[in-house]
Amino acid sequence: MSITDTLLFETTRATTSRRSQINFDDLKFGQEFADHMFVAYYNDGKWETPKIVPYGDLSLSPTTSAIHYGQSCFEGLKAYKQKSGEIVVWRPYENLARINTSAARLCMPAVPEEFFIGGIQQLISLDADWVPTQAGSSLYIRPFLFAADSQIGIRASSTYYFIICTGPVGAYYNEPVRVRVEEHYSRAMPGGTGYAKAAGNYAGALYPTMLAQKEGFHQIIWTDSSEHKYIEEAGTMNVIFNIGGTIVTSPLGDTILKGVTRDSVLTLARKQGTPVEERKISVHELVAALEAGILLDAIGVGTAATFAPIKEMEILGTRYILPDYSPLSQDLRQQMEGIRTGTLPDSLGWLFKV
Repeated sequence: MSITDTLLFETTRATTSRRSQINFDDLKFGQEFADHMFVAYYNDGKWETPKIVPYGDLSLSPTTSAIHYGQSCFEGLKAYKQKSGEIVVWRPYENLARINTSAARLCMPAVPEEFFIGGIQQLISLDADWVPTQAGSSLYIRPFLFAADSQIGIRASSTYYFIICTGPVGAYYNEPVRVRVEEHYSRAMPGGTGYAKAAGNYAGALYPTMLAQKEGFHQIIWTDSSEHKYIEEAGTMNVIFNIGGTIVTSPLGDTILKGVTRDSVLTLARKQGTPVEERKISVHELVAALEAGILLDAIGVGTAATFAPIKEMEILGTRYILPDYSPLSQDLRQQMEGIRTGTLPDSLGWLFKV
């Protein structure tokens, strides 16, 4: 029996539920939150006893360290209600490992497994009615860790909050995605924090993304910071390309986030014998593949985006219309959906049952 089978966090239940106020047939991403949240506090070199409390505002000092110096990281994962009625979470141990990778890079304490996995388990058990059943919907889970010292001065904080919130969501993108390959601004650089899910990475991406959105794009595809020659990832997702029947994606490193969905897609592709290449992809190679008709599709993959087809891509000032889902990508998408919903077996042991 694991610790998550026996752990029981102190719980203060919400006096009334807000669930009846939510239109589950018209869910907007990241705008509705379930009745409870998990809260743990780190102080004096150790974690204090965590609690589950009603979802609500926090009381923080104006000089809270995270606000001034950006010591903050987060994760995103999803829970699904299967056709059997069981609730499952997609690969949460991968997210636990990644938040602790981020925490180490930002000089923050590691989050214990019993807090991350046990917190998710008990939080969802308490708010099980918030897991939607509509097609394409899920319960989004947002664990986050931030510095809590009240101080002015650049140093690692000595106190931290770890919190988990959940909320029902629909699709992140409601239409095929339009992207621009970025040639000037950079998201990450060698030796930086690009591989960590650090809050500051997203703040720095807002301005160039806003410029692209004003021209009708949803997102940017980032390129390397030194030459802007090689593809890295998009603002909300990793990117995979089907080039002549081979799945090609940029290799992991200190400028690219280790996506759980990315790994899931590559694992399924390899399992069925599809060629997979994790290598540098130059902007000029993409143009050549498009013009030769061998770029069969491009897909954004991530927890929020899930499996989002890229329909239009601007490269070096030229806009290209990309093909719809190739049979290969459609098959991979259906496999992932089948495992989540329980219509296909979870042969790789990816699902954590709540």
